[in-house]
Amino acid sequence: FKTLLTESTRGVGTAWPGAAISLSPAPVKPHVHNLRRMVAPPWSIGEEKSPRLADKMKRPFALLGLTLALAACSSTSDRREPDRPPVQASTISQNYEVRQCFAALGAAGNSFTPLPDRYTGQGCSMLGTVQLNAIATDLSSAVATNLGPVTCPVSNAFAEWARYGVDRAARVLLGSPLRSIETYGSYACRNVARTARRSAHSTAEAIDVAGFVLEDGRRIAVKEDWTGGSAQEREFLRVVHQSACRRFDTVLSPDYNADHEDHLHLEGVIGQRSFCR
Repeated sequence: FKTLLTESTRGVGTAWPGAAISLSPAPVKPHVHNLRRMVAPPWSIGEEKSPRLADKMKRPFALLGLTLALAACSSTSDRREPDRPPVQASTISQNYEVRQCFAALGAAGNSFTPLPDRYTGQGCSMLGTVQLNAIATDLSSAVATNLGPVTCPVSNAFAEWARYGVDRAARVLLGSPLRSIETYGSYACRNVARTARRSAHSTAEAIDVAGFVLEDGRRIAVKEDWTGGSAQEREFLRVVHQSACRRFDTVLSPDYNADHEDHLHLEGVIGQRSFCR
């Protein structure tokens, strides 16, 4: 509204740049007997000013002002901020400890991609995370399928477990190196089942492992082989489970409850003691 007023009064009584003549009107010489009629208000010709007439003349201007004010308020109230998604992305973490973790993960021979820090919802984030592309083993490398963002410390523990716990156990007990670790993923903004508490998955600090594929093509699955596999397969799964308990803060197996009948839940990095079930 202010802009319209400014634009409408620009140049009044002045000449626009480059104009040859002024926009001011030329003076007019009225006839003498019409001079009083031209300059006097209508109520001063032959009678005194009428209060009722003055009110009638003021009323349209008051209504015009009220209409413009309401229009301005309406246009302001109708302008709403667009809905913004909760996802907020930033740059790769510059935290010193995280950078040190990146260096250690790479020095061990693992291939990974650092990911930008993100806050994705109430109590959910991905801070200092990486995407593991390949995990170094004694003889070659292995991959983790279906694995999303994982915090660097947990990725480091996972890579060490895959190399020293899983691959070596596979070669000793089953006679074949590890090719891949099958997972149900890592990050998920959700609560622990049937609780109001956020899961470690909501901060990318947990991985659910479903099974293992060896170089010779054999597949050892947690759900089928924890109790139904051969003696060597059952022993292999329990060895890698115990190895995980020495590296992760929480390890849950099919022996814990029915929610984990088909996977090993690996969470956090071990402190003084692991919750191992």
